[in-house]
Amino acid sequence: MARLKLTLAFDKYDYLQPLRDGTVEPEGIDLNLVTVESGIRHERFYNYGEYDACEFSMCSYLAARGHGVDWFQAIPFFSRRMFGHKFCFVRAGAGFHKPADLRGRRFGIRTYENTLAFMVKGMLMHNYGLPLDGVTWVCVNRELVGSKLPPDIKVEHANGRRLEDLLAAGEIDAEVEPDLPRGWLAGKSPVERLFPDYASEEKRYYQETKIFPIMHPIVVKKEILDRDPWVATSLYEAFCKAKNIYNDFMQQPHRLSFAFARAYVEEERAFFGRDPFVQGLKANRHDVETMVEFAKEQHLAPKGLDVDGLFTENTRKT
Repeated sequence: MARLKLTLAFDKYDYLQPLRDGTVEPEGIDLNLVTVESGIRHERFYNYGEYDACEFSMCSYLAARGHGVDWFQAIPFFSRRMFGHKFCFVRAGAGFHKPADLRGRRFGIRTYENTLAFMVKGMLMHNYGLPLDGVTWVCVNRELVGSKLPPDIKVEHANGRRLEDLLAAGEIDAEVEPDLPRGWLAGKSPVERLFPDYASEEKRYYQETKIFPIMHPIVVKKEILDRDPWVATSLYEAFCKAKNIYNDFMQQPHRLSFAFARAYVEEERAFFGRDPFVQGLKANRHDVETMVEFAKEQHLAPKGLDVDGLFTENTRKT
């Protein structure tokens, strides 16, 4: 029987190497794995259906499903996770020492439904005393799905501008985006971290909430799943197998280009008490439930969301 040909768009990740080099092949699938940067990938998939499956924005997925868009569905393999603290920046010397100091100020984000911004908004509201309506959100990109927001949520647009430039010029007071500012990395930008000791803050946040923020799941066109529902489990199992092979690779410190690699690996596992990048819905239900609640609070899902309904029926018990 001929293998099903599928194109899946993804970003570059270390654990994907076993899939890229052919060590792991999804059962029954001839997988064409293409590398596409996140923003471009999300737009091409959502607006043009360019790929059969792809790594997709979790917040945009929630927003789409919350608006009744159901032509694609997720499997509970979460390809990207990261805490937001390290990405929050303010103008240097402006006297912003904690998030609550930004009340009444202007906070730059890529889009209102950017997943990192989405998780940071929820984090600031629930854990740092900065409510959703306490700042003006300044967006520099177009929304992928888009939502009608109530008048008390203040959103402005500076399309085409760079957040780092707006912050350095004093046109915004803070920003968060899923890349560290280039000028700051080069030591040439007058910005500083809102959380100087971000590692300690991220650990404290996890200890308080047990949330390691999900950024992206894998989504597949529903027309493919309707015709061949086994595709969901085949992809899920292949991604998990690739990740497990990479985890084994990580066990030997001589393979890693970090002087204290083994100490860091052991410290991280001890802190989380498990693999922090654990996959499947059972282990991640709390995180997904939290994101569903955030979507409701941020007015991104007017039709409401059901956690199980977000994922293919044959992967819900993973």
